[in-house]
Amino acid sequence: MSGFDFTDKVMLVTGGAGGIGSALCRRFASGGARVVVVDIDETRAEKVAAGLPGAGHRGIGCDLMDRAQVERLFELVADAYGRLDVLVNNVGMTSAERFDVRSVESIEREITLNLTSPLITTRIAIPLLQASPDARVVTTVSLGGIFPLGETPVYTASKFGLRGAMLAIGLDLRSKGILAGAVLPSATDTRMLRQEAVDGGNSLQFQEPPQQPADVVAAVVSLLDKPRLEAYPRAGESRLVRFAMLAPNLLPKVFPLFRRRGDRGVARYLEDLRSRGLARQADGRWELVEEA
Repeated sequence: MSGFDFTDKVMLVTGGAGGIGSALCRRFASGGARVVVVDIDETRAEKVAAGLPGAGHRGIGCDLMDRAQVERLFELVADAYGRLDVLVNNVGMTSAERFDVRSVESIEREITLNLTSPLITTRIAIPLLQASPDARVVTTVSLGGIFPLGETPVYTASKFGLRGAMLAIGLDLRSKGILAGAVLPSATDTRMLRQEAVDGGNSLQFQEPPQQPADVVAAVVSLLDKPRLEAYPRAGESRLVRFAMLAPNLLPKVFPLFRRRGDRGVARYLEDLRSRGLARQADGRWELVEEA
């Protein structure tokens, strides 16, 4: 049994129509919460909200990189609910493009979405969170916020920054009645990871088979049950990467070992996607099969 009482809580999830986000929304709604599903795709957000158990849910389209839209989002939440009990910053992106060929605009976009937007979203939500008797903020970071992913340095930069920011925010807001923490998952079997795999993205993520969105959901619930600054869906992996970072100057020597193991993991994952009808090879290249 969960120690956190979801009943009648107002819980907002950004990236709510994605793999992890929609799983979080279903878990919260099944516990009796009223869920605000926020996604850049308003149609998908509304569809997820309409399919949730219980009542009082809402799907809202919002570009979290547009401050005016974020301000409007929380005006809608204030009008509909009058408070916000839990904010889950879950939106994120990555790219398989290597740093030396990426456009400056794509770098700015990824940093803005992954790092800046959760901070601005949290800041603008503060008045509504302060209206709650038990306010929480949970942010999905990544083990890439601890261990540098050599093939995706922009993602690494955004997640290193986000992890540090959430640690500081957790310390700062605690005395103000808002408990904030972060979940640091490793690679998770979502459409974003599948796209990265077929695009030849970061093989370092595939040391082990990807976890499922349900694993991340369980970590978020554990953070609500027992508030703390960080939670890890896979504790063993978190210990490994934290240990590796005790001697960062050794990374150039150990990276080839990680990469070879990761390359094998990518190959296994792609074959798994093929067996599930989610990916195929065409003209020697992998591509996703869009789900109905």
